[in-house]
Amino acid sequence: MIDKSYDIVIIGGGPAGLAAAISAFDNGVKNVLVLEREQRTGGILNQCIHNGFGLTRFKESLSGPEYAYRFVKQVKDRKIPVLTQTTVLSISQDKTITAINKEYGVFTVNAKAIVLAMGCRERSKGALNIAGTRPAGIFSAGTAQKYVNVKGYMPGREVVILGSGDIGLIMARRMTLEGAKVKAVCEIMPYSGGLKRNIVQCLNDFDIPLYLSHTITQIHGKDRVTGVTISKVDQNKRPIPNTEIYFDCDTVLFSVGLIPENELTKGMGVPLSPRTKGAVVYQDRQTLVDGVFACGNVLHVHDLVDFVSDEAELAGLSAANYVKNGASVHDTIDCVNGKNIGYVLPQKIDKNLSGDVKLYFRVANEFKNCKIVCECNGQVLAQKKKPVVAPGEMEYLVIKESEIKNANGQITLSLEELL
Repeated sequence: MIDKSYDIVIIGGGPAGLAAAISAFDNGVKNVLVLEREQRTGGILNQCIHNGFGLTRFKESLSGPEYAYRFVKQVKDRKIPVLTQTTVLSISQDKTITAINKEYGVFTVNAKAIVLAMGCRERSKGALNIAGTRPAGIFSAGTAQKYVNVKGYMPGREVVILGSGDIGLIMARRMTLEGAKVKAVCEIMPYSGGLKRNIVQCLNDFDIPLYLSHTITQIHGKDRVTGVTISKVDQNKRPIPNTEIYFDCDTVLFSVGLIPENELTKGMGVPLSPRTKGAVVYQDRQTLVDGVFACGNVLHVHDLVDFVSDEAELAGLSAANYVKNGASVHDTIDCVNGKNIGYVLPQKIDKNLSGDVKLYFRVANEFKNCKIVCECNGQVLAQKKKPVVAPGEMEYLVIKESEIKNANGQITLSLEELL
């Protein structure tokens, strides 16, 4: 039987949860438990059989399962207990976790600290206002990826993809390699939502057309998809009449964004950011509820799993420090997004914490030859120039500890275009 209380309980056994568990263990807290609802740990990486993972962290190109295995092995080597096929039902304010699995039924565990690492889910077709019936052949890109890579089924043979997020781009290449014909990838924004390297390697290298500022306006077919109509959109994202293009296809994949999986977070009263859709956190990844930490895609959507691992290690270290030292007094500065910045994280900086602070952010549009400026009351704390930035790629700016200690008031991050 499992213990009833742990120093740290980690919700989620994906790349974030595993890295957080290892970090907490290595920083002196051995009584750690990981709860994972799938059959095995590794999270979304288990179905990402393409390479490109680990370039930043391990300086080599790994597939998703290879990257995940490095952390799974470290968890096993440390004998950190992991409960798979275990769904967390709720978390109370006093950090009591109610979960269910087939071995123990409904059970509860108490934690001194909790690390939230539940990842994110895909936005579905139901969130979009697209005309048409509900025929077979409509999938989210991640579902199609699982069918092809894990279950060995082909969703269809002639494909149109809506959205140019990284999963959509990767599935355009994957379906092509499996013998399907990808007719088009259409994106409602005037820029792609994916990494530049994925646009080159997944679309350009396979001559798959990308229609920017286009969206699907109608799905045709009753029992099975028979085609789609796409239209150009104006600056308000409204379809422009007489710009329709029809494609014959039997499959439509949606790659229209990811949503952090924060139902448990909301249930325990952790304040969320309307911009990231994740928890509001300090630089140590502690939320506004003492002893509750968040990391990975449940906090904000990442492009690279290398950054997820870095952030999770920080959250694991911070959770371990919380368990050993107890809650601390916060001396808080708000950090907000200014001109041309979509969001900035962390949203709050605690001056009582030591060390430099990495501000992660996404820009609101594509810009060339620009400068990122972090300032407080007219005083520049940090800045850097960038030749090109895009919303599909997360950026960061480092603020020195000495600058933070001297700052008073609100910190603003903004982007200025250079002539």
